[in-house]
Amino acid sequence: MAITIPLVLLLAVVVVLLLRFKAVGAGAAVAVALFGFYLAHTGAADTVNQLVTAVTDAMPGIRR
Repeated sequence: MAITIPLVLLLAVVVVLLLRFKAVGAGAAVAVALFGFYLAHTGAADTVNQLVTAVTDAMPGIRR
């Protein structure tokens, strides 16, 4: 049985943990989130999506 976790949820958990352990400030987390949001609306979004898909497909045992 394979358990799948959406990449967005996994990244949200990472951000929360980084904020919790003060490895990154709240301002930096907001800046990165906004950058990702605006990046999704550019022509680079398809390239980023293909890169993430290729990386996750290359890892054994990880399914989308």
